[in-house]
Amino acid sequence: MGDFGFRETFASITTDALLNALMVVILASLVIMLVQKLLPALAGKLGGKLRLYLLASVPLLRLLIIVLTIVTVVPILVEPSFENMVAIFGALGLALGFAFKDYANSLIAGIVTLYEMPYRPGDWIEVNGRYGEVRSIGTRAAEIVTLDDTVIVIPHSLLWNTLLANGNDGTDNLMCVAELHLDPNHNVARMQQLFRDVVFTCPLTKTYQPVIVTVSATDDAMRYRLKAYPLEPREQSRFISDLTARAADVCAREGVRMVSKRVTDAA
Repeated sequence: MGDFGFRETFASITTDALLNALMVVILASLVIMLVQKLLPALAGKLGGKLRLYLLASVPLLRLLIIVLTIVTVVPILVEPSFENMVAIFGALGLALGFAFKDYANSLIAGIVTLYEMPYRPGDWIEVNGRYGEVRSIGTRAAEIVTLDDTVIVIPHSLLWNTLLANGNDGTDNLMCVAELHLDPNHNVARMQQLFRDVVFTCPLTKTYQPVIVTVSATDDAMRYRLKAYPLEPREQSRFISDLTARAADVCAREGVRMVSKRVTDAA
């Protein structure tokens, strides 16, 4: 009565059963490793939505393999009766609840992530000021790669109380913004049109998506923001750099002086 049937349940486990269960676990681990290596490698050679779909399938396949492994291993070890199931899952619940509280919290959040999909592999997200592309989603944490090629591990438990920004949300459409500050003494309408031409003539622009050039006044400058979509989200750094360089050339030809943002903010 005091051990809730744990002793009888686990006493019936034989050496052969343990070996068979171990073989199943090893096989499942190998399959998971292959999935986590092959699918991202294949996705890296592709572009567009197919790449995103392949990356998003990795955590789902891993979860499916884990569930199938548990369903296969439990009957090998013990007779799948109601009492035995209560004993086994009760023991697992106690272990996770007391010994691995933080891990269990992240694990549950990871399952919620796979269901609600606030981010997927291939998404560009910002969490706590850290911005990058989701490279992989594990059972406990997600890995993102920043624009400076730094890998950051984000525990899924941050989902419970942290704001998360997703730039492309499972698509290959990611809006980028190139910002310039110009001396106020110029023809605003002409500069807006020239900047629109800059965006449309950039070879990295997805021209069938909206192109927007906004302008606003600060104390000592006119702030222009060139908003457009690159052909590939991974090209965003090159895209913004190219837009900025082309816009700077236009300013030089038109005789419009660019103003440092630092000087503008200090004023």
